[in-house]
Amino acid sequence: MKTHLLSIFLISSSFLTFAQEAGFRSLISRSKPGITDTILTIRAKNNTAVQIPMTIVKGRDKGPTFTVMAGIHGMEYPPILSLLEFRKEIDPALLKGQVIIIPIVNQTSFYTRTPFVNPLDGVNLNRAFPGDPDGTITEVMADFLTKEVFASTDVLLDMHGGDVGEDLIPFICYYDNKQFRNQTALASRLSEISGFETIVAYPYILSPDQPAMYAFKQAVRQGVTALSIEIGRLGNWRKEEVSLAKKSLFRLMAELNMYGTKSANNVSQVRARYNKQAYVSVPVQGIFVSEMAAGDRIVKGAEVGYITDVFGRKKLPVYAPESGIILYKIGTPPVNKGETLLCIGF
Repeated sequence: MKTHLLSIFLISSSFLTFAQEAGFRSLISRSKPGITDTILTIRAKNNTAVQIPMTIVKGRDKGPTFTVMAGIHGMEYPPILSLLEFRKEIDPALLKGQVIIIPIVNQTSFYTRTPFVNPLDGVNLNRAFPGDPDGTITEVMADFLTKEVFASTDVLLDMHGGDVGEDLIPFICYYDNKQFRNQTALASRLSEISGFETIVAYPYILSPDQPAMYAFKQAVRQGVTALSIEIGRLGNWRKEEVSLAKKSLFRLMAELNMYGTKSANNVSQVRARYNKQAYVSVPVQGIFVSEMAAGDRIVKGAEVGYITDVFGRKKLPVYAPESGIILYKIGTPPVNKGETLLCIGF
């Protein structure tokens, strides 16, 4: 009975198993109109391996390749859940082009509930780009995404959220890359119709010999129209967050003329746009005490909070370097030297 049920599942899902040496772009080109679920096995030279789930949704008519991925950090749940719902709702009969869905990039982090890093090697995937084919498993994953996935993509949306220690407001963001002006203009337009009320435009400052580190910054370097979202906070998720992230995908596809038609619903709902950011790094390890939260407005020079030692003795006050809104901050007491304590948009 179990074998029979499994066979039905495999047929109905067009399920495939993929090894990286088989050629990712060949897999994409061979996929037929419809929905194909695939498991990618990525292996490092020390024989450490991970599996990455992927769904290829292909329409009958030609069009762009839109890649959406979540779970680079395994405890950022709203984007992950939104992609699982998106996978169930998208209709390939209405699609022009193809959508590549990677709902959980870092399954090891997800299932072990490990924030930020891959527990197999202790490396943060979103600090590992462009990756290294001869490196640790996380560096090999970054290399695969860079060379195969990003290189096969016209538009990329890298979805993130508030990990277990992060308090943030929902926003969509892109890099203001002057080298690829058309791609940057499209990223800006997609941000405006995404349904997110806050847009953050990051400056693109990257020397030729400097690694991109971040996934969607690497894609931008390669000339891909790339964006990212942040939604959710403190390792939790809410239904409305999942819904907002999912709806934004359909809005982006409509704007790209991939799915449905543009409508009056695809108008800007933007209430705030921040083109500059000020970061505060943790000056010393300790316990961070603050009454402020993401979304609060703050004046330059005001005290955000203070850091104590393990006895609760006040060690160091923290002041705002600029006036603006707190986009995200550490939302739990422990802090380590060098971490980003908070980011102010202005």
